[in-house]
Amino acid sequence: MSATLSIFVDADACPVKDEIYKVAFRRNVPVTVVSNSRMRLPDHPLITRMVVSDAFDAADDWIADNCSAASVVITADILLADRCLKAGATVIGSNGKPFTHASIGAAIATRAIMADLRAGGDAIGGPPPFAKADRSRFLQALDEALVRLAR
Repeated sequence: MSATLSIFVDADACPVKDEIYKVAFRRNVPVTVVSNSRMRLPDHPLITRMVVSDAFDAADDWIADNCSAASVVITADILLADRCLKAGATVIGSNGKPFTHASIGAAIATRAIMADLRAGGDAIGGPPPFAKADRSRFLQALDEALVRLAR
């Protein structure tokens, strides 16, 4: 396995941190948890905490500047996903759905449409609640991504 293989977590609103640790420990892959504030993390040599300033997009900037083709980035942030894809990283949403070069354009367009609707006062719902199936899909997607990158 490449020594540079790593996982970066956009952690402030990530519902699958425990699943990330589980897969990372099994695969022996380091995890960097990036957030704007200190949070409880397991005391484990594979886990690194990176607390950035509370400036707008500081966590996103740090992740985008530090990820590479040997990285898996976990985020629900579409614009961060786009930046990380451009840096060569594999990007997985917390629901287990991968962001790809083929899908990111549509995701950005949908995000813009939804923002316009909200700005216009339309009452639209947010994303569906996080479900057990999302957790299962995430575990599978992360494991598959790490296996693919380790080859």
